[in-house]
Amino acid sequence: MRTRPRPLPPLPRRTLLRGVAGSAALLATGALLGCGTRGARQTAASCVSEDLSGTEKKLVFSNWPQYLDVAEDDASRRPTLEAFQARSGIQVTYTEDINDNNEFFGKIRPQLAACEPIGRDIIVLSDWMAARMIGLGWVQRLDPARIPNVGRNLLPSLRDRGYDRDNVFAIPWQCGLAGLAYNGKVAKEVRTVDELLTRPDLKGRVTVLSEMRDTIGLILAANGHDPSNFTAAQFDEALATLKRAVDSGQIRRFTGNDYAPELARGDIAACFAWSGDVIQLAAEDERIRFVAPESGAMLYSDDMLVPNRATHRAHAEALMDYYYEPAVAAQLAAYVNYICPVQGAQAEMEKIAPELANNPLIFPDEALQARSKMFMTLSEAQEREYESKFQQVMGG
Repeated sequence: MRTRPRPLPPLPRRTLLRGVAGSAALLATGALLGCGTRGARQTAASCVSEDLSGTEKKLVFSNWPQYLDVAEDDASRRPTLEAFQARSGIQVTYTEDINDNNEFFGKIRPQLAACEPIGRDIIVLSDWMAARMIGLGWVQRLDPARIPNVGRNLLPSLRDRGYDRDNVFAIPWQCGLAGLAYNGKVAKEVRTVDELLTRPDLKGRVTVLSEMRDTIGLILAANGHDPSNFTAAQFDEALATLKRAVDSGQIRRFTGNDYAPELARGDIAACFAWSGDVIQLAAEDERIRFVAPESGAMLYSDDMLVPNRATHRAHAEALMDYYYEPAVAAQLAAYVNYICPVQGAQAEMEKIAPELANNPLIFPDEALQARSKMFMTLSEAQEREYESKFQQVMGG
């Protein structure tokens, strides 16, 4: 099987902001959360969900665009999903209607806050938003007995996360790394965060990510701190490091994944980058390299959730478990080119796309996994404080 190259870069699932307007929108959302969510919190007792899977063979699945395999000869067909439907007899309505975490959260918030259905059985949200949804009590608990493949095959680095210690609310769909990238056509090799933020030959030719968790996380690790467990003082130290690089002119700007074409052209020499983007750029120009710094890379995931009042939880669990079959996971990963969260998929990838089976940005080895960290789960107060401070540096 030949992998199908995607004509467009992946959408910025990690991106929260777009300039000053985006910053204002985020802070306004934070204020609403701080003032209004306590009354909107739910529990399994306050918001009871009824499962109709026994009588209705259907499922509604909302995902991001270009995040599911399609047939090479017919872009309207989705081979792995079609195979699930044929095997299970469950009719899946699949929609690509999630384009931004905050935007989608704003769309579904009124219903979930009022314990009303949103018309979807599975939604895929980035880890930090999944944590928020779980904290609000807006997500149904899964039955481990119905997802045995997840129990067996979920990567160790994605187990027992701070916002889902028992792996029963959020099941990773795909994952990625935030690290460094450089274009060898216009720059010497860049190996460390400190190099990127201080090296004179890179001055004014560097971008960093507008996703606070990735940019600050990389700097925290470079400063010798643990991004998954840090103090307010350590956050401020990382922020000060970032501010010095901004004030000195080292950093050209903050970006979503719109850095990708600039890096490809050599307009920027190096940047903080996401692994999925760089895989695609490197396929066109091998001089573009992704670097997971020895100090540590940032690991993120996009997670499958079953929202409150979804009426087909058992079918959702069946689909989740299906995508944790190694052969199915390999077929999906061969198309989307993100980190596969499923153990055993690498061996299956050898059979269908051997050129991808040894790609560490799809199947990280144990050493890379060991030095890849997820950002610490934040309280609402921390979220507002840290984002506000980050925005001040970003806008400065």
